[in-house]
Parts: sequence; structure tokens; C-alpha cells
Amino acid sequence: MRVRHLDRVASLPAEQWNALFPAAYPFTRHAFLSALEEHGCVSPELGWSPCHVVLSDELGIAAIAPLYVKGHSYGEFVFDFAWADASRRIGQSYYPKLINAIPFTPCSGPRLGARDEAARHLIAGRLPDIARAAGLSGCHALFIDDADFAAYQSAGLVERNDVQFHWFNQGPNGAYRDFTDFVSTFTSDKRKKILRERRRVAEAGIRFEIRAGHELSEADWTRVYALYASTYAERGQAPYLTPEFFLDYGRQADTPVRLVLAYEDSAMVAVAITLRGGDTLYGRHWGAADRYHSLHFETCYYQGIDYCIREGLQHFDAGAQGEHKLARGFTPQITRSAHWLAEPRLFDAVSDHLERERAYVEQREALLDEHTPYKRIVNPAGAAQDE
Repeated sequence: MRVRHLDRVASLPAEQWNALFPAAYPFTRHAFLSALEEHGCVSPELGWSPCHVVLSDELGIAAIAPLYVKGHSYGEFVFDFAWADASRRIGQSYYPKLINAIPFTPCSGPRLGARDEAARHLIAGRLPDIARAAGLSGCHALFIDDADFAAYQSAGLVERNDVQFHWFNQGPNGAYRDFTDFVSTFTSDKRKKILRERRRVAEAGIRFEIRAGHELSEADWTRVYALYASTYAERGQAPYLTPEFFLDYGRQADTPVRLVLAYEDSAMVAVAITLRGGDTLYGRHWGAADRYHSLHFETCYYQGIDYCIREGLQHFDAGAQGEHKLARGFTPQITRSAHWLAEPRLFDAVSDHLERERAYVEQREALLDEHTPYKRIVNPAGAAQDE
């Protein structure tokens, strides 16, 4: 098995890269990852050094792992700052480290492209060796799916869990017919709150359009970017993504980018940037020109739910964190990452912590699930369940 490291996704033809990853998941596609690199979103200067690994044999490419050597922990959404501090206190350098992840993308999905299960396990098993040989502190696979999980476990990585909130197009009678059908499954007080939030936005004179990225002009994209960047400016940060990234990736003819655009009269006042892949809508970024009552909920959640119902999509992953999504019909879902550290003392301590943390996260998910807004019914066995 031959091993190659690529410092650019574009070093491999798109058809060869894409053949190893599912078409329904946009974030591991050649177009997305190469656009991040080509347009200054990830680079060694920004603490993201691409070093993608490709395994090949006489049959061709067997497996690919998108890899980055990281000089910090920003843009990952799996927080390991406490581990970095513990490493410093025992006299060890935590950075640089190796991550198998999609930059700035806390959306669970494939992190290994593989021809078969043997190749999947083989490339996962290489990750600690790559980190060790390069003198890195460890390797980390973030927001992994079930298909990859067993391979990381076999490679000696340990599991970490967290909770996100996702929406599913699953009513008591199958897929929802419309938004009214969806909120009819809520308890009365929760349903009234949702409808009141939507009414406030409508009464403010805000109207919405959902458009594919290639349908926008360059001037429209300039406005979208300004709204997106304003969210970071409020936190005193520079945006992760560049205008050039959006003008390229967002305007390609087959782009999965879908924009929820909010207008007051003719002025674009808010945007939610989403991507459509397979049966899922992925909510990624948002921005607004001013503070409007309930506009965030309408733009980022209700318009996306409406779109999924109209288009027959089954799943809306609206992004990381946010317990406020619970009251709006999103349900708690466990996410996974996998970790290996070269320093035995630190790895033992982290492994012990993660075992206890997993139990806590499981309990938290169960508790959160009891507070969804959906009506409860009692089945013949006497147990409560969501309607």
C-alpha cells in the first residue's frame, strides 16, 4: 500500500477524490475542501496546514483522510483547551496536533473515504503513526459518523460525546404536510409561542426568499458576505470564510448552497447560509443588519423547516450548540469525536475523563429529550412517548 500526503486537495483530480466519499454529504466533496484552500480560509499562516493522506495499491486509490496539522484549536467545535492547558502544566507541547476534520464544520458525517472496510480500518490505523512520526501531540477525528467509528476504535482512539439539536420530518402520520401540521404536534403553549414569533416577524414587514447560490449576483453575494461577517464582528473576530470562497463555491452551477434571504422592503436585512445534501439541510451561518424581534428564529429555523417540508427533506442539522432549539422542535442528538494523545500520562487522564463525561452526556441527552415541545401520549403499556 503506497502512502501519499497532499498539501492541497486540488493535487488530486475531483473525480478520484469524490469517488471515495458519499455524494450526499457536501463537506467532504472536492469542491468544498479545495475552495477552502484556494481562497485563503485554511492555510499554514492561519494555523491550518493541509496534509491529506491517500493510500493506493495496484487497484488505485483505496482510502483518503482529510488531515490538517493545527497550531491552535479554533474552528473545530470540539473543545480541548483544558487538555492543552494540562499538557502545558506537565511540560509538554500540545500544539501542533493532527486533526481529521472538516474546517469550521460541526456537522457529523464521513471523515474517511474508503473503498471497503479493510481500507477504512487501514487508514484510521495510520493516524496515530502519522502523528507520532511527525512529533505531533496526538490525532483527533471530529464529528464522525457511525460508519467510521469502529475504525477509529480499532486504531486506539477514544470516544468523546456531545449533544446537538436536529429536526426530523417525522410526524405521527409520516412526513409533515406543512408547517401548521408540524406545530400541531406541539403542546398548546409551545405552539402559541412559535406562532407568535413568526407573526412578529411578518408584522415587521419582513419577507423571505430561499435561493440557490448560483442565482445570486455578485452584488447580492457582497451583501450576504457583509451580513455574515457582522456576526463575527460582534464577537471581535475575523470571519473564518473569505468573500472569494463564497464567490467561487457559492456561485458554482451545481452548488449545494441555499440562502434564506430576509428583506425589509427591497433591502436585504438578514441571511441564513445553508447547504443541501441528500435528504438533509445543513444550517451553517447567519447574519443580520439590525436586531429584529424573533428574526433569528425565523431565518435560521422556521424558514429551514418550511423548506424541508416543501422539498421532502427528512433532516435539518441547524448547527452546533443551542438549547433554545429544543423549544422549536429540534431534538437532542449525540455527536462523536475520537482522540489519541502521544503523551501516556495525558492520554490516560483524558481517557478516564471521557469515560465519565460520556455517561454525563448520555444522561443530559435523556433529560433534554423529556423537555421537547411535542405532545405526549400514553401507549397501551403505560409509557409516555412523543406523539
